[in-house]
Amino acid sequence: MLLVVLACAVFAQATSEFMLAGLVPDIAADLGVTPLAAGSLTSAFAVGMVVGAPLVALAARRLPPRLALRGFLAAFVAVHVAGALAPGLGVLLVTRVLAALCTAGFLAVALSVAVAAVPPERTARATATLLSGTTLALIAGVPAGALVGQAFGWRATFWSVAAVAAVALVGVIAGVPADDGGRAPAPGLRAELTVLRRGPVVRTLALGALVNGSTFAAHTYLSPVLATAGGPPAVPAGLLLFGVGAVAGVGVAGRFADTRTRPLLLVAGGALPPGWVALAVGAAHPVAVLALVGLLGALGFAVGSTLIARALTLAREAPTLGGAVATASLNAGATVGPLLGGAGLAVAGPTGPVWTAVALALVASPMLASVARPAGVPDPVITSDERPSGR
Repeated sequence: MLLVVLACAVFAQATSEFMLAGLVPDIAADLGVTPLAAGSLTSAFAVGMVVGAPLVALAARRLPPRLALRGFLAAFVAVHVAGALAPGLGVLLVTRVLAALCTAGFLAVALSVAVAAVPPERTARATATLLSGTTLALIAGVPAGALVGQAFGWRATFWSVAAVAAVALVGVIAGVPADDGGRAPAPGLRAELTVLRRGPVVRTLALGALVNGSTFAAHTYLSPVLATAGGPPAVPAGLLLFGVGAVAGVGVAGRFADTRTRPLLLVAGGALPPGWVALAVGAAHPVAVLALVGLLGALGFAVGSTLIARALTLAREAPTLGGAVATASLNAGATVGPLLGGAGLAVAGPTGPVWTAVALALVASPMLASVARPAGVPDPVITSDERPSGR
């Protein structure tokens, strides 16, 4: 029940993160600014997520997790109310940065709470349950937000997100136990940083950013590919298939990543480069494009979720900062990937972002074997000089 409550909150926050894709023209027209200026709201949120996760986690690391979760989510509701009432772009920009900080802080703490609430061999399943809120936002929350914005204006979408988050807040207040799952006191900051500097943790987080960057480099610019293949009707169908594939991929990771880490990473990760190549080469064939979009959504999210779960397992001795660096890793990929994909679009047209995804997946693929160790297999022995103090 705890994980479901947290996933509902993540659903509201992920909807907020991605919803501006369908609202930028309306915001620009209503506030009297250019679409480019309105588009900066998306960049502000992304930067806030990447920078905010570790900084906010550091600021809140001594707070009881239950109190931190309530505080971040209550602030998230408040800034969306302020965003809905914003008189101009400047105020709205500030609310987006604050919303990103709240989202980053909540997700960092929620990941740590989820991992602490289950035995080590169920880390991937707990992580997948939490991240299912993000994938459900892609296929349900974001389209619903766009429909609300079209029917009632962009401010109504902000009010809707605030309302959903307020319901989730009630669930967090009622569902997160007073003892925070019986968590042990957090180790010292130096001890946690020592854990996070370990080679396997760093490699796994870097790979998570690469794979997520590959996925979002292509996903952000799927519309031109889909429109080229099958015309305007193919765009919503393709985006829906990608979202369904993402949900399936996270589900597969939750089911198998704890016990079959190596085959999942090697098979699914190895399939990503040829899969993106097939999408780029077959971009003129509607049936092939739609099938590949769904498959690649599943592969990308299965590998990405598995890597994040693996990182959290390796960083279990850093209970307050492990979730923060995992959050930063995910969002670094989701920020840099679209920037590189946009450059590919400018150079090579609609398939340029897909070729960018190919390049990033090719960089990641050979390194997957180095982290593709099941959760039950011991990691390299840590020497006394590397072992964190305070444990």
